[in-house]
Amino acid sequence: MKTICDWNNCFEIGEYRAPIEKDNSKNFRLLCLKHVKEFNKNWNYFSGMNDEEVINFLKSDVTWHKPTQGFSSSDNFFKVLWNNVLNEGFDDLKFKKHLNNERNLKFNNNDIKAFAVLGISVGLKWDKIQQKFKKLVKKFHPDINSGDKNYEEKLKVITLAYTQLKNTYRNKIDK
Repeated sequence: MKTICDWNNCFEIGEYRAPIEKDNSKNFRLLCLKHVKEFNKNWNYFSGMNDEEVINFLKSDVTWHKPTQGFSSSDNFFKVLWNNVLNEGFDDLKFKKHLNNERNLKFNNNDIKAFAVLGISVGLKWDKIQQKFKKLVKKFHPDINSGDKNYEEKLKVITLAYTQLKNTYRNKIDK
């Protein structure tokens, strides 16, 4: 079944989509080639907006019209990631040397699950765990994946697994 052009008094076949509203919704109307060209020539997304509304729209467009949090926000996931995982002085040479020479570490069920989440062998040396974590952060970071919430959730799980192992390794060394 073919659709007739949605232009006044036109009986051509409507094959081309034209938006009905400015909200980027999936609502559209079908127009013939002649009328979609006319529609596009006259289309002005900003018509009916004052200068301030246009400026606010353009500023918001920089972040895909999604709210952002300042890095200093207390519940910003990436600030928590930085403070709790990446920036605790955990990389000092003495700790790494001692940890990588440790052979008789015993792991509980949570540690084994954490190794599985990271996709690494149980008991892997700490520097290898860090390398894998950094690769996973780069792979699953939401900014790399168009802000997809699924990747953000996956990254949270990866970060929790890494934190579990970091605490386990640290506790084994401190004993």
